[in-house]
Amino acid sequence: MSTESNPEETRPPRKAAILLGTAVVFFAVDLVTKIVALANLEGREPVRVLGGLVYLQIVRNPGAAFSIATGMTWVLALVAIGVVVAIIWVLPKLRSGGWAIGLGLVLAGALGNLMDRFFRAPGPLRGHVVDFLSLFGPDGRYWPVFNVADASIVVGGILIVVLSLLGHEYDGRRSRDKKPEAASSE
Repeated sequence: MSTESNPEETRPPRKAAILLGTAVVFFAVDLVTKIVALANLEGREPVRVLGGLVYLQIVRNPGAAFSIATGMTWVLALVAIGVVVAIIWVLPKLRSGGWAIGLGLVLAGALGNLMDRFFRAPGPLRGHVVDFLSLFGPDGRYWPVFNVADASIVVGGILIVVLSLLGHEYDGRRSRDKKPEAASSE
């Protein structure tokens, strides 16, 4: 009995490596920037940088962006866990480099904020996310205070939406022709 198989089917897709690499890099950047921000900004007045384009200050956020769902941190933690599970589920079928980067950014952001919700005060599934970037003015006056994880989720989400609107599917198909890209190039 022959057990020959296509090498592409037996090894993990290269796009998975792109997704995981992107996630690891941006998760690490989020973690390091939060540590540095807490060490240098805790208890201080907002620090003006780039001529006032950005203000650095610590805000502990129990909710989501724009302080939505304040007091429902455990629900946001469960949503983040669902996002992580969904991305892991898509991983074996991933054949698009753009989607790999977008999903990697979303995964990094979800994990970064999830870590805060699990390990920061006031306790597991109730922890407040550390935000420290305020645009155009202090205290989130003009734009909500955010962190690298939030920026990763937004940029990754925008990339995924743009790819979807252009007809690029995560599995390498084009939504216009519904055929895998490899088959259409023959």
